[in-house]
Amino acid sequence: MKEKEEERLKKLKEIDKEWFKKGAKKICGIDEAGRGPLAGPVVVAAVIMPQDSMIEGVNDSKKVSERKREKLYEEITSSAIAWGVGIIDQKEIDEINILNATKKGLTKALTELSQKPDIILVDALTGINTIGIPYESIIKGDAKSYSIAAASIVAKVTRDRIMRQWSEVYPQYGFEKHKGYGTAAHIKAIKENGICPLHRKTFIKDW
Repeated sequence: MKEKEEERLKKLKEIDKEWFKKGAKKICGIDEAGRGPLAGPVVVAAVIMPQDSMIEGVNDSKKVSERKREKLYEEITSSAIAWGVGIIDQKEIDEINILNATKKGLTKALTELSQKPDIILVDALTGINTIGIPYESIIKGDAKSYSIAAASIVAKVTRDRIMRQWSEVYPQYGFEKHKGYGTAAHIKAIKENGICPLHRKTFIKDW
């Protein structure tokens, strides 16, 4: 590993390191993917990484290419102490709103963990049900915590894979490219074809 990358990872692990110093053995990072799109689910990932984990390239998922994210996903999930995902579909997002859906996905992801963490580090969310586990909410946490960055990659790759599968059912929308986000091409496809069952009705404007 290059010295520059090693330094970046050490900096990314500073918040996690502070919790290890306080006596935490298992830190769970939590992040979501898909709060903003017009279609598809919101996916929340919970990941507990080993204390000495230093996977090259782990970063806020938005700063990593799709191809690199896929590789990192395999490295993260194969080396994690435990990991889980909570998936809330577009129908439920319309029913309870995106914030509540994200919070529900978070609790669901935690219940998927095979081991209980000592502390949860979560990107920005507050007022959440962490099943009695203490948590710290960190603004822009995916760029400040190694554990949250790892979770951001797991959440993003999981959601991207779901959207690629759906693109085979609804090829006219190009979900494999924009993953449901409101790009010009996606909005054009909605205007031409109307909405499909994958779309979030509460997110679609009358274009």
